[in-house]
Amino acid sequence: MTADPHAVTTPEALAALYAPPREMVLKKVADRIDPRTARFIAASPFCLLSTAGARGPHCTPRGDAPGFVQVVDEKTLLIPDRRGNNRIDALRDIIDNPALALLFLLPGMGETLRIGGTGRITADPALRAQHAVQGAEPATLLLVEVQEVFMQCARALVRSKLWGQRDRPPAEAPTGGELLEAHTKGLLDAREYDTVLAPKYSGMLY
Repeated sequence: MTADPHAVTTPEALAALYAPPREMVLKKVADRIDPRTARFIAASPFCLLSTAGARGPHCTPRGDAPGFVQVVDEKTLLIPDRRGNNRIDALRDIIDNPALALLFLLPGMGETLRIGGTGRITADPALRAQHAVQGAEPATLLLVEVQEVFMQCARALVRSKLWGQRDRPPAEAPTGGELLEAHTKGLLDAREYDTVLAPKYSGMLY
């Protein structure tokens, strides 16, 4: 492969190619699970788990009935490891390196929820029994210590047309604006985002 004369190899060169993020974007990061974020997680049936260990990076899906990821407290999530192909790439990574990231999706909703933190694996018999489904206990459970929480805007999902027009998030789920209002501690008004800012995304995709 020939060398790319346009390769971007420094943070300074990268930053020069993009406009600086708006203040709201920088301030929307929280360090714990607030009640609105807990409602989003409780309504979500699917998330992606990103990890990196000695064998390289992996991104693996996690899915079950809404609420399968349990909010233990404002700094802790619990994810049962349901039956899969037994490659256990993500779990091997976490033993090597506990840093991880989660991306929660909610069918019908453009905004997604990003959570970063560290993980540890437990085979606690009581927890395994508590999280059994149809008589099948998870072999292990992943406990996530939450370090950062923020909402990702809807542009990617709007561009991809991932959801159909009939897809709607459940009524009990928070709106994107409600998440932003919580994460910014009221610096952004939920109604302003939902009724003014979010509808503009369709004209700001490219």
